[in-house]
Amino acid sequence: MSLKEQSILVAGGGSTFTPGIVLMLLENLDKFPIRQLKFYDNDKERQQQIADATEVILKERAPHIKFVATTDPEEAFTDIDFVMAHIRVGKYAMREKDEKIPLRYSVIGQETCGPGGIAYGMRSIGGVLELIDYMEQYSPEAWMLNYSNPAAIVAEATRKLRPNSKIINICDMPVGIENRMKDVLGLESRKDMTVKYYGLNHFGWWTDIRDKDGKDLMPELKEWVSKNGYITPDELSGAAEEEVEPSWFYTFGKAKEVQWLDPDTLPNTYLKYYFYPQDEVEHSNPEHTRANEVMEHREKNTFNECNRIADIQTAEDAKLEADEHATYIVDLARAIAYNSKERMLLIVPNKGAIVNFDEDAMVEVPCIVGSQGAEPLTQGEIPRFQKGLMEQQVAVEKLVVEAWTEGSYQKLWQALFLSKTMPNARVAKQILDDLIEVNKEYWPELT
Repeated sequence: MSLKEQSILVAGGGSTFTPGIVLMLLENLDKFPIRQLKFYDNDKERQQQIADATEVILKERAPHIKFVATTDPEEAFTDIDFVMAHIRVGKYAMREKDEKIPLRYSVIGQETCGPGGIAYGMRSIGGVLELIDYMEQYSPEAWMLNYSNPAAIVAEATRKLRPNSKIINICDMPVGIENRMKDVLGLESRKDMTVKYYGLNHFGWWTDIRDKDGKDLMPELKEWVSKNGYITPDELSGAAEEEVEPSWFYTFGKAKEVQWLDPDTLPNTYLKYYFYPQDEVEHSNPEHTRANEVMEHREKNTFNECNRIADIQTAEDAKLEADEHATYIVDLARAIAYNSKERMLLIVPNKGAIVNFDEDAMVEVPCIVGSQGAEPLTQGEIPRFQKGLMEQQVAVEKLVVEAWTEGSYQKLWQALFLSKTMPNARVAKQILDDLIEVNKEYWPELT
């Protein structure tokens, strides 16, 4: 039976991740056929550089796919089946401020955690809501697959402010960690594992991992992670094919110290920012943060390569690579389009999935995905340790969305102070005032 061809809109067409997503989609046309691909961005010049290269790639590899790149919402959102959204409001220049302003006060500066994540969330809410509204206006049957960060705050905003919208929020970090787990175990694919997991986005724990025969893989993984974190055997021995960036190598190694807090589970790497914030500050260079690394390497390399492809009009020797981690986006779109009942970790309203936790929290749990969306799988009751941490963090996320909705300075101050990364209320206020100053163009006015 032939599969229905899909029409895809990539929202954030000028993103450095867009070429990798396009190449990944092309590699999966047998599983997820595409008739039309569109790009949408509010930065025409930036998007055009990615689009010019994409046009060459499609001409060579999939000439049947109709391609459009536009800054016009009606043209972009008309006649589409899926919006794949990865927008960054304020681009990397604002991420740099998110990271550097907190570090002035010896508080961690990070893209999705602590004050940096809150600042980014305040910029992102309006942008994601705008995409949902365009989709519902011009293609009301379409689904939005959102992997724009910070996913936790964005997901809470969509739950509260667009409760009936066809949007699923997803994150690639668990996918990346599970790929490392399968390397530790010597498995072919992370899909050879069936996992149980609960938490919030960038704030969760694996509780059970089994192979296809039902064998418990947790004892082997727990022993490895307690000593090595998520650094793989090949990386430890120097036999890895790809070199891991130093900042990521440190992060994967640090996971062992996070796991020591609860040796019965396996943690998401981002928990290090909440468990050891002072360590992270000491490990940071306030003059040169992750945003600078990305702008100097991935951003520069991606645009240089796209411009080169457009100039020579061939992508045969292109240095762009398919984003293998991003195959989860195809898995999700396929599950909805063809009702394939894929099991995936998604960010969904709790509604009893974690029995002893806030019904209205946006939690990250395994779900079965079909044509009606995501059906969460119950993870039962969770221990007091995780419950306490999650209640504090979910309060941060909810206060941020309330602050954005109400224009409330007080609630945003409360949100910043409640973050486990923050030493006290005075520092929270100082950081907030600095962030307001640089975000006037992006945040609602706070009173």
